[in-house]
Amino acid sequence: MNIEAQNAAFPLDHLAIGEDPEATALVTRKATLSYKMLNHRVGLLGRWFQNQGLEPGDRIAIWLPKTEIACIAPLAAARAGLIFVPINPALKPGQVQYVVSDSGARLLVTNGPRLKSLDGLLIDNDCTVVDETAVNDALDAIPNAMAPSDQITNLDDLVEILYTSGSTGQPKGVMLSHANLSLGAVSVARYLRLTPHDRTLCVLPLSFDYGQNQLLSTWVAGGCAVPLDYLTPRDVTKACAREKITTLAAVPPLWVQLVEQEWPEESLKSLKRLTNSGGALTSHLVKQLRQIFKQKTDIYAMYGLTEAFRSTYLEPQLIDDNPTSMGTAIPFAEIMVVDQNGAAAQLHQEGELVHCGPLVAKGYWQDQSRTAERFKPAPKSSKYGGTAVWSGDTVRREANGLLYFVGRDDAMIKSSGNRISPTEIEAVAVGSGLIAEAVALGVADDRLGQAIWLYVRANDVDSDEDELAAELRRYLKQNLPNFMHPQDIITLKAFPKNPNGKLDRNLLMQMDRE
Repeated sequence: MNIEAQNAAFPLDHLAIGEDPEATALVTRKATLSYKMLNHRVGLLGRWFQNQGLEPGDRIAIWLPKTEIACIAPLAAARAGLIFVPINPALKPGQVQYVVSDSGARLLVTNGPRLKSLDGLLIDNDCTVVDETAVNDALDAIPNAMAPSDQITNLDDLVEILYTSGSTGQPKGVMLSHANLSLGAVSVARYLRLTPHDRTLCVLPLSFDYGQNQLLSTWVAGGCAVPLDYLTPRDVTKACAREKITTLAAVPPLWVQLVEQEWPEESLKSLKRLTNSGGALTSHLVKQLRQIFKQKTDIYAMYGLTEAFRSTYLEPQLIDDNPTSMGTAIPFAEIMVVDQNGAAAQLHQEGELVHCGPLVAKGYWQDQSRTAERFKPAPKSSKYGGTAVWSGDTVRREANGLLYFVGRDDAMIKSSGNRISPTEIEAVAVGSGLIAEAVALGVADDRLGQAIWLYVRANDVDSDEDELAAELRRYLKQNLPNFMHPQDIITLKAFPKNPNGKLDRNLLMQMDRE
């Protein structure tokens, strides 16, 4: 970590303090909190965590929509010396059980409907499940809030485990430190040029690194975060007007829906910047955004991966002429393009994107083999050295210094801004007992980025294909979140195999095109 990064990093819970105690920090459906009140509520929740008999280093999980508890929990956990585990509110109980079990969470806070859905599902015996309502009631009775952690906090200490889908098997927990999260917040606030006057509409799930950073980067700038659980794109445009929003972050599939909406002047008047990640913008979508938001609103294209938080961004003045570019490295990141021999790739030459520097995570939770595959020594020419994230993404650098995404080396599906493991979908489908074999593929889709097509081989070759697909679809809706549901289910008599007798996904994809 260089001197600048060392000076910029701080304990995560210090975000709640703010330079102006009376400035508005958080607006939820039920309350508006100043920074003074935010700091106090973080201290109360930290004390409540401590009162549950938890020890430093214990994991606590949150499975909630964007309530006050969900927003302040990462800061409160840090203040209590605990490790925060956010769980996507869209996940099904079986997936929640996996995250709780894998992380070894001692405490799970959720709400009534989700608590009821866990009925009959064995959550780890060492994990206490608590209704959010009971937590809020308890906070009002706590006499003394925990003070912010002092400056002797080791900024390299683990403070969060963020679960992300892997190309094979179950989701993996990315281990993040105080420095990872605080430097990430400083970095984004810096290149977005956020100020205390900014108001950010937080529409992305807080369980995403990009979604959580909506809060953290806004708070490091002293601005106001406005979380929104929206039902329709129209809810977003209304909130922009109602809350006088200056900053709106989304993923490409949501932008596709938003450009189809009417944007009255009241919704546009305050907007200063739009930010995108979770998939590349297209030239057509950039033109549509520009037609609506004109030149007065900056458009920031970004690229990132959970293992290194955020890697690149494109300066707004460059996007009209370079709409598909990933841009250049964000503050505190060194981005290298490396050829097959580990040497720096030449201009125009395709190579693997390697992320070096203090934003690199600490590896995968209790998974040394997968950590070794992705977290490896930095290239010799790196100015940072140490451990780097080898992304598995192929990129190229052009003469203007800008980076361009070429493709991925793994089979991950990117749909509606979500990284989806095909293996996870396939395992649930086969677990239905209705089919013998399944393959999930991502197919290009203008609205979703990629749509999911599920190929299956029935147990019984004489099965009625329509009835099988309908029954399997019902099962998947009960056992997978909406963003993992296949758009199409295709029944095959046999799957194509390569000369080694293994399933040939490439040939299956070619069959799609034909």
